[in-house]
Amino acid sequence: MWPLYLVALVIILPTFLAYRWKNPTCNGRLPPGSMGLPLVGETLQFFSPNTSDDISAFLKHRIKRYGSIFKTNLVGRPVVVSTDPDLNYFIFQQEGQVFQSWYPDTFTEIFGRQNVGSLHGFMHKYLKNMVLSLFGPESLKKMISEVEHAACTYLQHWSCQDTVELKEATATMIFDFTAKKLISYDSKNSSENLRENFVAFIQGLISFPLDLPGTAYHKCLQGRKKAMKMLKKMLEERKANPRKEHSDFFDYVVEEVKKEGTILTEAIALDLMFVLLFASFETTSLAITYAFKVLSHNPLVLKQLQEEHESILKRRKDPNSGVTWKEYKSMTYTFQVNTEYITSFLVYYSMFFSSLFPYVYNLIFQVHDDLQFINETVRLANIAPGIFRKALREINFKGYTIPAGWGVMVCPPAVHLSPAKYQDPLSFNPSRWEGIELNGATRQFMAFGGGMRFCVGADFSKVQMAVFIHCLVTKYRWNPIKGGNIIRTPGLQFPDGFHVQMIKNDQSNQESECTITT
Repeated sequence: MWPLYLVALVIILPTFLAYRWKNPTCNGRLPPGSMGLPLVGETLQFFSPNTSDDISAFLKHRIKRYGSIFKTNLVGRPVVVSTDPDLNYFIFQQEGQVFQSWYPDTFTEIFGRQNVGSLHGFMHKYLKNMVLSLFGPESLKKMISEVEHAACTYLQHWSCQDTVELKEATATMIFDFTAKKLISYDSKNSSENLRENFVAFIQGLISFPLDLPGTAYHKCLQGRKKAMKMLKKMLEERKANPRKEHSDFFDYVVEEVKKEGTILTEAIALDLMFVLLFASFETTSLAITYAFKVLSHNPLVLKQLQEEHESILKRRKDPNSGVTWKEYKSMTYTFQVNTEYITSFLVYYSMFFSSLFPYVYNLIFQVHDDLQFINETVRLANIAPGIFRKALREINFKGYTIPAGWGVMVCPPAVHLSPAKYQDPLSFNPSRWEGIELNGATRQFMAFGGGMRFCVGADFSKVQMAVFIHCLVTKYRWNPIKGGNIIRTPGLQFPDGFHVQMIKNDQSNQESECTITT
């Protein structure tokens, strides 16, 4: 028979711990909300599938019950969730002073302990400047013809097939292009399929973080190991056989690693390349697929896009010349339709894109008012369901206290789909962006993050998307075949893909080109 004090301990201790879990200590008044079950918190509810374009049931129920700011617990960490535009803006503006980029430990395991989202201060700025050497505006001006060539090549290839699954096809197109720029990777001539590792990575990134054989999260970690092994081997080969001239971004990184007194370690360099490869293609391919989906149901929007791009062709002195930077900047309606989603960034992969994106560095890149189609696509797609920060000290805001060390999750979808901010928010209406100038993030639009970590790679995504749309609507049409349904868990997915038949406008020319290709 157990002594009385042991019986009391077995009963009282769990009760006390459960009470402390549900009622965390605070010097002031915590936001309302529930901490969920011990250890698990409300993680399972957060990951519950959502099949609509509206905000998730997780957010909707809690906003209705607790208001725009509430507390919860995700993956074992206390978190304040903000759907309040003023608090969101304050969080972004106080980066490095009151808040800093933060991810749950499980994400650190996935992206690496030296990933750019986990670095701060001088090191973050240093890496930002490195990435801008490839993705900055001046480089993009030179790169735009290559982007157009890749888009035209893949569209032609797709038109020779009976059906094309857009998410996979566009992901392959963008990954091949970006991997070539980053590491001179050529999928056709390589003995290893690098993107396969990222496919496994993506599937686990938006899964429950349970590292057991057979789980998506376990496969995700295995995919990371394989990809990192390839990158490390490549790094060693480049160091042993340096090139006289830089042929890709990796050459530049290797040169920095080899400099005497450098602050760039091999671990940081490899994590940087890994994140750049992942973030460069996943969100943009989702955005393009989503754009196909909305255009298939909005023929008037498609007609306006076609008219804008046909007018660009008519203004050219040489009809066979490619897209110029000036023409890209003139795509007023295109940008109204597409911009927001493109990245939005990271992660669960969406959730954290705003800090992990290859473009997510300290620079605020100008988002011009000529991005209406892109803006509207991004607003509705909401690829980034949440952006994470950590409170460096205790903060008081609108009567609530956020304790030091707590996580904070900014929720762009709750702002982008708010009827108080946007009329008929679930409708696809690029014209709502007409005449609106966006310089960085605003209280109503934060698809590319905000503040010091505003997505500096946003324009790279926009160039890819806008040029692809130009090639698409001037030369092709398509018929949806099957799929196209979406699910958010919480990141955006197309569980059944989106299969279409791509048809070149010049049918006779298409048949001859397909014959030659075959």
